[in-house]
Amino acid sequence: MRIIHVDNHQQRKYGHTSVSWALKLYTGLVRAGHNVLPFSDRDVAAFEAPLRIRELASRKKVNRRLLQSVEAFEPDLVILGHCDLIDNETFAEIRRLRPQTVIAACNNDPLFVPRNSDNISKRCEIADAMFVSTGVEDLKRFEGKRASLWHMPNPVDPSVETADCSARTDLEVDLLFCSKSQAHTERGKIARYLKEHLPADFNFRTPGMFGEPTLWGRDYDHILADSKMGLNLNRQEGYHWYSSARMAQLAGNGVLVFTHRAARFEEFMPDETLVYFDSEESLLDQVIEFHSDDDKRRHWASRCREFFHREINNTLYAQYIVETAMNLPHSHNYVWIK
Repeated sequence: MRIIHVDNHQQRKYGHTSVSWALKLYTGLVRAGHNVLPFSDRDVAAFEAPLRIRELASRKKVNRRLLQSVEAFEPDLVILGHCDLIDNETFAEIRRLRPQTVIAACNNDPLFVPRNSDNISKRCEIADAMFVSTGVEDLKRFEGKRASLWHMPNPVDPSVETADCSARTDLEVDLLFCSKSQAHTERGKIARYLKEHLPADFNFRTPGMFGEPTLWGRDYDHILADSKMGLNLNRQEGYHWYSSARMAQLAGNGVLVFTHRAARFEEFMPDETLVYFDSEESLLDQVIEFHSDDDKRRHWASRCREFFHREINNTLYAQYIVETAMNLPHSHNYVWIK
């Protein structure tokens, strides 16, 4: 199938990030056997702008370049992600020029950020299918528009999540929580509670918080590959099946994952994979328990890693989006659509 994938492909990061969900979708589409043309709106804007300054770019020109790409490539499917520079009117023009082309939208950001919720609503007006990293129970607010509504998970990529911490006993970091954004959240309170109550010799690393520098690219890869356990603390909890991409990054590398019970991941995750908590106290107790029983830590982390790589990998993820958007029979029993 011929697919144009419109997203921020972060070409100007020059290798300083390796965990982009857009890149995982692109490589998954290719592995699934599709002919994929990536269109990176922000990079195109910089390329077309005077002096390569993106802020000076003509929005109309970026949209025109996408239409030019559609005319040249003749896609069966256009998948759009976080491409804020591309207007709905451009996708409407794509549909006018090529009525047979299906348009699918993907959004990997949380609903509790008003701007993101508005973006989803806007794209639902033009897309045939909308895929969101929150469970469908919380997507009802977007019903009644053109797009059908679907959940999409955060997948692992076997070429990105290559470490297996569950097979090792010589790991330096006992517990890891990497964080950057402080908006719309109080998760720092949980991290501080653990800092204050864990033993003094417990190595709890918090890059991006408490004075520790944020880690990117290979530095982030290195600390993931040297950690026993990790916290999947979302900026807000309680949204059905919602998690940041952090969960897949931890689980895919064999790091034992602690995540809030309110997201209800037990509905499709097997037993003895993710560790669920519902309070600061229960989280602290379980962190200490798994730290004291390394065989148990390795067993749970290994089962979780194996499940993610087998059932929530980016090839299945990409093929699910294609099949669903194109109204094709599902070729796999995708665990997240039980």
